[in-house]
Amino acid sequence: MKFEDSIENDVVVMEVSGKIMGGEETTMFHGKLHEYINQNKKNFVIDLAKVDWVNSVGLGMLITALTSVKNSGGRLVLSNITKIESILTITRLISVFEHYDSRAEAIQSFA
Repeated sequence: MKFEDSIENDVVVMEVSGKIMGGEETTMFHGKLHEYINQNKKNFVIDLAKVDWVNSVGLGMLITALTSVKNSGGRLVLSNITKIESILTITRLISVFEHYDSRAEAIQSFA
């Protein structure tokens, strides 16, 4: 897993790519998320367009991110979930995460 972060219209966008399976990258992802929370950033989009696969640890990473952002008074949404939509549906997490078809729609949802 790799990720790149940017800010678009005062929304933190974290673009994740590859396989989300835990490990050092997950720790780095959470570290970066908490840096933004500590800078009082409240709105997050996790763009999953380039994610090939996710396991249970990866799902846990997304749940932990959602919980951290909600606990800080913020909002986190997913975009481009097509490749992992089936696992989100099977695990019923599809109803836990607010999600949008595109990054642009997700960012616009904060307007």
